[in-house]
Amino acid sequence: MSKRLTTTAGAPMPSNDTSKTAGPRGPVLLEDYQLIEKLAHQNRERIPERVVHAKGWGALGTFTVTHDITKYTRAKLFSEVGKKTEVLSRWSTVAGEQGAADAERDVRGFSLKFYTEEGNWDMVGNNTPIFFVRDPLKFPDFIRTQKRHPKTNLRSPEAMFDFWAAQPESVHQVTILMSDRGIPTNPMHMNGYGSHTYSFWNNDGERFWVKFHFKTQQGHKHYTNDEAEKLIGSTRESYQEDLFNAIDEGKFPKWTMFIQVMPEADADRPDFNPFDLTKVWPHSDYPLIEVGELEMNKNPDNYFQWIENAAYSPSNKVPGIGYSPDKMLQARVFSYADAHRYRLGTHYEALPPNAPKSAVHHYHKDGSMRFFQNDTGNPDAYYEPNQYSDAPVADMSFEEPPLRIDADAFRHEQEVTDVDFVQPRALYAEVLNDEQRHRLHHNMAAAMGPCSQPVKERWYAVLERVHPDYAAGVRKAVEEEGDVNAVPVTEDTPVHAK
Repeated sequence: MSKRLTTTAGAPMPSNDTSKTAGPRGPVLLEDYQLIEKLAHQNRERIPERVVHAKGWGALGTFTVTHDITKYTRAKLFSEVGKKTEVLSRWSTVAGEQGAADAERDVRGFSLKFYTEEGNWDMVGNNTPIFFVRDPLKFPDFIRTQKRHPKTNLRSPEAMFDFWAAQPESVHQVTILMSDRGIPTNPMHMNGYGSHTYSFWNNDGERFWVKFHFKTQQGHKHYTNDEAEKLIGSTRESYQEDLFNAIDEGKFPKWTMFIQVMPEADADRPDFNPFDLTKVWPHSDYPLIEVGELEMNKNPDNYFQWIENAAYSPSNKVPGIGYSPDKMLQARVFSYADAHRYRLGTHYEALPPNAPKSAVHHYHKDGSMRFFQNDTGNPDAYYEPNQYSDAPVADMSFEEPPLRIDADAFRHEQEVTDVDFVQPRALYAEVLNDEQRHRLHHNMAAAMGPCSQPVKERWYAVLERVHPDYAAGVRKAVEEEGDVNAVPVTEDTPVHAK
């Protein structure tokens, strides 16, 4: 027997075919609540898209510990070899809107929600180990350059390269973005990184600085600009199709989790700031330590419920995992959760994809969409401290060791020095081969072709500081691509761009 169709209040629906009218030719009646309900819900089917990472794909899966790292962390999800933890993943492009094509050249978000016995741990990262900027004050400016121009409502290469030229430390990330790895074929064929420097702390109160790596077991595959352009002409949903179909067919993608560990006292040893998000830690100094295996093996039954409503934030951490003096991380601890409060609502963490598997006890009160009970069994205990023995109280045994900071508080100038070009220089000259450098030159030339000549020259100057061949190669590629779409310098061109 079929299930009975009802209103949202549970009343049976006598008809779902026609509206109630005043006679066969008469107007509809306002009393037709079923009609009003359907129209009202349709008007409210959408929620604001994410300001960044709007276009995404996700899956459910399992993380399994394969190696013992308990000497570094007390986090229970790593407490024993063989332990399994449920995980919700979401991958995404950064700049594009929800309707953007999957195979565009962009950084990809790589986020994992671990449903641990001590609460949710969110590993919020990207498919690159670094980022464009290292100071959060510049993050909103950077994102604006990736979005649409307020007058033309078009994406602006002029804005992108103008900003990058003024923030030369971005050249490391831009080089990765414009390299072969700028367009992975799908989420299964790319790595994931925590990117930021986090910390671990163990049962003895020792702290270690740590980097998270998730290495794809499927191997790396990427599209060229021409291949991506052709693919987008036939489908804009290639990532969703590939990911969904692979899991649906039982071809479960896997990643191996590694960490890099630095003793707390070693933070001053490298010749660069280990908390700088534009830098990597050399594997020769801080080798990869294997931790476990991530397998994504289930498609959500409802994409909107599980992936669109998924809310990741570095503020979700568990005992044994902590932060660092990484400026960008410190800001994201606030900004991510705040974005979710705006986009989804006050109680976003009670939605199914965000609700922890462990018990939840807090004193947050009321607010919109309060759809769950929260009196912890005693409605009188709605404040703290209180007289009731069954009310939730804080437990100091979970207090992490102090984060040692010894500095004066003021606005430190972010001086760009040769240290900022050492790593991109090694990437360009030592890691990439001749063919990869050739494609990098032409990928970058295609991206900056529409830019004005002053912006190009300022960007060439940044590339020159990385390596003379880098600047010369891109300049030559731009000349070969032609300046058909170049922005002419006029009296209206901003002074800094002339």
